[in-house]
Amino acid sequence: MADAVHPTAVVDPRARVHPAARIGAFSIIGPAVTVGADVEVGHHCVLEGRVELGPGVKIGHGSILGGRPQDLKFKEGTPSGVRIGAGTVIREYVTIHRATRADGWTDVGAGCLVMTMSHIAHDCKVGDGAIIINYAGITGHCEIGERATIGGLTGVVPFTRIGAYAYVGGASKVNADVPPYILVDGSPAVVRGVNVVGLRRAGMPAAERRVLQDAYRLLYRSGLVPEKALERIRSELPSLPPIVRLVEFIAGARRGICGPPRHGAGEGGDVTPEPESERV
Repeated sequence: MADAVHPTAVVDPRARVHPAARIGAFSIIGPAVTVGADVEVGHHCVLEGRVELGPGVKIGHGSILGGRPQDLKFKEGTPSGVRIGAGTVIREYVTIHRATRADGWTDVGAGCLVMTMSHIAHDCKVGDGAIIINYAGITGHCEIGERATIGGLTGVVPFTRIGAYAYVGGASKVNADVPPYILVDGSPAVVRGVNVVGLRRAGMPAAERRVLQDAYRLLYRSGLVPEKALERIRSELPSLPPIVRLVEFIAGARRGICGPPRHGAGEGGDVTPEPESERV
């Protein structure tokens, strides 16, 4: 391990650092930190509190993981932490704060990419394969589904859920839940269509994508309130796994879900043609 730790790094002797991990210059590793195999911690990083880095994690220069939550209710000394899944890449100057409750965790899944200057606040849950683009701010208690993408300069209000495979456009303000598989954009964020490109890249079959577009039309183009739209989705569409997930997510939305653009109210209209017209 000695050859892999820069001589200017400060590694508490109680920290558990795998012999195959690498620690950069002037980084600080606290006593309750666990660093897995093949982890790379850049220069001038700070890992404090309970931080667990899975195998192959990469931490960019200047990032701070496990910092004190920005929550006035937080009690100093609360044992909580940050967990990062295997293979996740965290770029330069990212901040990820530990949870507010005892034995709680701020979780970032495996295979994620968190880009430069982004912030993930206390008690958040980020699913596997999610992408958080530069300068995005994810506030406390948010949930980001697997393979969701959060655009740069986006702000997400506390307790918001963003569903799996959803796409949030850059510089958006997200103040309601974003259903899975959906593309939203704007301030406040409104629904623009199904995230067809992302679903195609993820390998979702064309038949499932078409059924999701049928569900989208019922939700956002039928004029029905979400409860009535869900009834029609359940009765008229096949119970494919994406449809089941979409229905369950919307049914469990306590904050409501992002709505369609308000035409003529400065929202710019629906920019996705019917939507994406399923070009397969």
